[in-house]
Amino acid sequence: MPTGDTKNTSGIWKVFMKTEKSFSRMLPEWSEKVVYQVEDHRASEQPGDLIYGTTVMMPGKVGNEFFMTRGHQHQKAECAETYFGLSGEGILLLESPDGDVEVREIRAGIMVYVPPYWIHRSVNTGNTDLVFLFNYPSDAGQDYGIIERNRGMRKRVVTDGTNGWELKDNEDSVKFS
Repeated sequence: MPTGDTKNTSGIWKVFMKTEKSFSRMLPEWSEKVVYQVEDHRASEQPGDLIYGTTVMMPGKVGNEFFMTRGHQHQKAECAETYFGLSGEGILLLESPDGDVEVREIRAGIMVYVPPYWIHRSVNTGNTDLVFLFNYPSDAGQDYGIIERNRGMRKRVVTDGTNGWELKDNEDSVKFS
């Protein structure tokens, strides 16, 4: 049986850098704007089974920072995850326990592998919906608080001032623990 979750700007505004000013300017028009929707299918939570589903991420920015997911590490950190792009353009931002940062492109026909122990979030860098499939072990769990506890990931994905994106250091971030 599928289950779902929808995140709007008022529900995830803390993931964006220095959001107080940017978010307060957006509030009248965008407080309930949907950022992303997730639908997943869970046959069981038994070891060896899989959870799979889709994420639809809308285009947009808060200030100069692109819409993104909350991001997470698996509660069973030794579990990997895969993403497969269906449409749109975006990236998967990954951070290792040692603080190494990698970026992987997500677009139609591209498979992205998230290694065990890596913290990850997806970012829509395009002008249309970013749609992708995901799957991971059913007993992996998700630790959404790890990013907040460590004041964000080490890098942020912001507009480069033209039509692209660039990584910017997050000076508030501390090493994941």
